[in-house]
Amino acid sequence: MSDQSAISQNGRKPRGSVFPAFARSRPTRPGETYGVPGQGNTTWLSVATIVALIFIWWAITAAGLVKPLFVPSPQSIVQKFVDVWVNGYTGAPLWQHILISTARVFGAFLLACVIGIPLGLAMGMSPIMRGIFDPPIEIYRPVPPLAYLPLMIIWFGIGETSKVLLIFLSVFAPIALGARAGVRSAAIEQIHAAYSFGATRWQVMRHIILPSAMPEILTAMRIGIGFGWTTLVAAEMVAATKGIGYMVLSASQFLQTSTVIMGIFVIAAIAYAFDMLMRFLERRLVPWKGKM
Repeated sequence: MSDQSAISQNGRKPRGSVFPAFARSRPTRPGETYGVPGQGNTTWLSVATIVALIFIWWAITAAGLVKPLFVPSPQSIVQKFVDVWVNGYTGAPLWQHILISTARVFGAFLLACVIGIPLGLAMGMSPIMRGIFDPPIEIYRPVPPLAYLPLMIIWFGIGETSKVLLIFLSVFAPIALGARAGVRSAAIEQIHAAYSFGATRWQVMRHIILPSAMPEILTAMRIGIGFGWTTLVAAEMVAATKGIGYMVLSASQFLQTSTVIMGIFVIAAIAYAFDMLMRFLERRLVPWKGKM
């Protein structure tokens, strides 16, 4: 058939013959037409932001606009890190301070997960459990950890128990409330369908409610571990001789600003690494998050 025969009566060619690539294109995927909110790779933008902040920091300190006592230069922070890593701090190597603080935070975090996740799920499913445990959690949750630090010392002494419990209390509430909120993510139609096929309450809990609540639970775990690291410094105020929080507090008393900032960066690096791990687990365990 000639090109003239492909021309319609109004003198125009069919759309497919003019734009053959569009005529043979694959079906549009969900979110491609208008875009999924928040979708896109931001790695290079994040790297550029960090580099820009470090450059501004270096420029300010190199120009002498701020005294080193208040804002040390980036190179002095790196030198302090190497010095503490090689020579240690207060008689203990840096890796030992990191290991002790990490054990305190993650020990409290695991304890909060073991208790908080089942309790939160039970609160979400049972009005009796919610009525019993919701008031005490909501009462103590807004209280800063420093407020009940004296009680921890009075009740449990100045050993490791009071430190771990203080961190545990800061982590427990977000995890329990996140698990409770996650129960509401389960579709009531799926629950009714499961019961209509003869599923038991435990089977509904395991195969419908728990998978639906996992995105909320993982998010709550990420938030909870953040609270744990922020409480670490307060916990290591109690007769501690080792730990990153202790190092930061001790250095601040002697106006060692470079050590303080170096310790803050170490805490931030560990917390960020765990957050990356949790994001990886989210992609593996709940790949449907944000796609439904």
